[in-house]
This record gives sequence, C-alpha cells and structure tokens, in this order.
Amino acid sequence: MKEDFSVYPDVQKFLQYLEVEKNTSVLTVTNYAADIAVFTEFLKTRYPQGFGWQDVNTLDIRAYLAGMNAKNYARTTIARRISALRSFYKYLQRENRVKQNPFVKVRTPKLEKHLPVFLEEFEINELLELPDTSEPLGLRDQVLLELLYATGCRVSELVGLTLETIDLGNMFVLLHGKGNKDRIVPIGHSCKNACEKYLSGVRRGIMERYHAAPHERLLVNRLGGPLTDRSVRRILDKYIKKLAIRKNVSPHTIRHTFATHLLDHGADLRAVQELLGHANLSTTQIYTHVTTERITSVYQKNFPRA
Repeated sequence: MKEDFSVYPDVQKFLQYLEVEKNTSVLTVTNYAADIAVFTEFLKTRYPQGFGWQDVNTLDIRAYLAGMNAKNYARTTIARRISALRSFYKYLQRENRVKQNPFVKVRTPKLEKHLPVFLEEFEINELLELPDTSEPLGLRDQVLLELLYATGCRVSELVGLTLETIDLGNMFVLLHGKGNKDRIVPIGHSCKNACEKYLSGVRRGIMERYHAAPHERLLVNRLGGPLTDRSVRRILDKYIKKLAIRKNVSPHTIRHTFATHLLDHGADLRAVQELLGHANLSTTQIYTHVTTERITSVYQKNFPRA
C-alpha cells in the first residue's frame, strides 16, 4: 500500500525527522511509512468523518490489535507495527501535537526466540566451490559468496560495495551499514584472490560486452549494471539447490554462519559484535546460545556417560 501523506503533514515531518535528524536508513523509513499507512487506513474506518492524531484512544488500539490477530498476523509484524506507531506518537508528543502517547502502555506480543540457522564448515566450503570460475559470471558469483562469508555482511552492504570501498592490498572492505554507520572488516586470502581475478578484467569485460553505463559498484549483474538485493538472493538460491541441503538458506544465513564459526574458533564476543555492526551486544549474544547448544549436542552424542 502506498499512502499519500500530503494530507497528513505530521507524518511527512516525522519521516523527514527520521531521515535527516535520526539518520535512519531508507529501508527503515520506508517500513515506518508503510506501518503508519496501514494504521491510517484503519482509522478511516473508525472515523469516517475524519480524525486527528489526538483522537486515537485505547479502544481504537484494542480494535486495531484485534483486527490483526483475527487475520493471524505474525507476532513479529504486530510488534513492528506497534513499535512504529509508538515512535510516531513519541515524536508527536515531543512536538506538542498530542498531549499523550496512547501506545506507551500497549504490550507488544512476546516474540518467540529462534536460534539462527547456519551452515556447517563443510557445507560452506562446498558452497564456495560450486561456481564455475572459468565463466565470467561464475567468477562474479564466487566473489559474491566469498564476500558474504568472509565479512558477514548484510545483503544491502554487499550490493553497496564500490571499487573504492574494497582495499585488496590491506585486505579489508568498508561496509556501509544500518543507521548510515561504516565499519571496516578484514577479508581472508581466498576472498582476496577471488576479488583480484574478478577485478583483473572480468568485471570490465561484462560491462563492455553489454555497453553498460559506467558505475562504481563492485558487483555487476549479467548485463553489467549494478547488482541488486533480489539478484543476490536469486544467485544464492541457485547454488543452494545445487548443494542439496535441507536448510532454508538466505544471505542472512551466511551472516549467521560467519558469526557462529568465529565464536566456534574462539573469537571474542565483542569482536564479533564489531564485525557484524551490531549496536548492542545483546543482539550478538544469540550466537553464544548456538555454540553452547552445539557443544552440548557433541557432548551428549560422544561422552560415554552422558
């Protein structure tokens, strides 16, 4: 749903506040806009003659929650929408547009905690060997997979890499992450070697073959243009099917794999937090549960008196 917020100047100002003052990512701002748009559509049914943000009360919120529950919305979706509206009303209260925030006392659904899915070391090694590096796009795919695993980057960070943000001499990449925050992440020799082969003429060759407009993005699509998030997922899906494993693998799975393997080999949790670009250590701590569970499993399977 695309909502025209021209009739809701407070929403426009809030979204601008997020983007300019809070330095919030474009994707997050888009998600906030979508969640507020859904709520405004709901309010139109509650207030056919028109409404103001100060009109919203507890009964409205209960009806909104009941509607989402009746439609069996996921807990994560409900929690996200309430969080967005709570932030919006906090802004309205700060700007003296409303007297109180009706979402302050709203309890969001308790989210189930799921341990992240990851690949075993032999699985990721097999995955990295699948691309046909005798072909230009195969070599591009190898660089894509190597960078995902070597840096633990998000898909948006991967496709955002430019020729200037990868330093093969010093073996690191500069990732532009959430909240417009940058971080430096080292890469290993296998990733470096793949990138060197790709940049030695393969990237330029693909662009010249299809007369692609000049651009600085590191990874190109089959026509030489900048690679997109969707293309990364499609490429990974292709190789996962070849790998034939019974796991739901996404680019984020490779990020989980990166973190889990680091901790398995003795990395410090704080260091992993920095490498992943997590603002809070609590976000990174989920991986300690993964490694603890694995250790317990190994113990129970192999210790004679377990």
